[in-house]
Amino acid sequence: MAKLPPSPGTAGESAALKATEEGGDVDPQVALPTFLLSSLPVFPWLVSSFTGGRDQDCNAPGRRRVQVPKSEALEVTKFAIDVGFRHIDCAHLYQNEEQVGQAIRSKIADGTVKREDIFYTSKLWSTFLRPEFVQPALEKSLKNLQLDYVDLYIIHFPAALKPGEELFPKDENGKMIFDTVDLCRTWEALEKCKDAGLAKSIGVSNFNRKQLEKILNKPGLKYKPVCNQVECHPYLNQSKLLDFCKSNDIVLVAYGALGSQRLKDWVNPSYPVLLEDPVLCAIAKKHKQTPALIALRYQMQRGVVVLAKSYNKKRIKENMQVLDFELTPEDMKAIDGLNSNHF
Repeated sequence: MAKLPPSPGTAGESAALKATEEGGDVDPQVALPTFLLSSLPVFPWLVSSFTGGRDQDCNAPGRRRVQVPKSEALEVTKFAIDVGFRHIDCAHLYQNEEQVGQAIRSKIADGTVKREDIFYTSKLWSTFLRPEFVQPALEKSLKNLQLDYVDLYIIHFPAALKPGEELFPKDENGKMIFDTVDLCRTWEALEKCKDAGLAKSIGVSNFNRKQLEKILNKPGLKYKPVCNQVECHPYLNQSKLLDFCKSNDIVLVAYGALGSQRLKDWVNPSYPVLLEDPVLCAIAKKHKQTPALIALRYQMQRGVVVLAKSYNKKRIKENMQVLDFELTPEDMKAIDGLNSNHF
């Protein structure tokens, strides 16, 4: 078994993804978003088994996610489970799987849930995309979690970085050091993790159509991705990608559902703020809901799994209200009209 590169430190995710797309670099001290813990609820009446070879459910439209800083991961995870959240979306990158695992085990021990009630997602970071590093990376997450398996394991980003001590390795000029890896070989390593029982299902994140097609058209494909997690909100509604995913029985999972984080060097400060949009606010007023709940409900009615960032206990509970109303076809059409294909 291959030995993992040394553990990386913490750094920002969103700006790193943007830099990767543009071939640039990222200063983790400047871009440090709280892309950390997240939990989604499971409602028994919405849960159904995957079809077409899937054996875990992550497409129930009532699921949502909360994200918290590492220092609060333990207590907020326990709170989220207590109020009904059951899907915990995490990653090696977030550097808090030890705390999250402790929270899960605590709620299992006190009888709140059983292990099979929890749907746990982890992600394979870009420094581990070489096939020989895939299973050791997952095993390291499982060791931190003190769990026997994850319900879903996904490729975090479709660009390989040089294995080593840093999450975002740079050369002496401060430029990101990429690696050359065939993602089809990485996918085959994920398939082996599934066959070994370490992951119930496997998927991808931040893939475009061309990258998805590369996996789907791979000779000898054993399991296709069950999901593709991407940034998706009314200003960037990913309609073409959503249609493609639906046509291939792939679940689209939306992060940044309340608008992209307004980080320096990531979002143009002149862009409008989604939750202040007049159309969204008018629909919210009509339904006597918040603009955030309208944005979440919009995704649910499109058949998208929506992830909502919050580590505020009051807002976590309020997010449950997304099930208490329904948008009209006119509402949906109006929100569709907000798309401008930008962050």
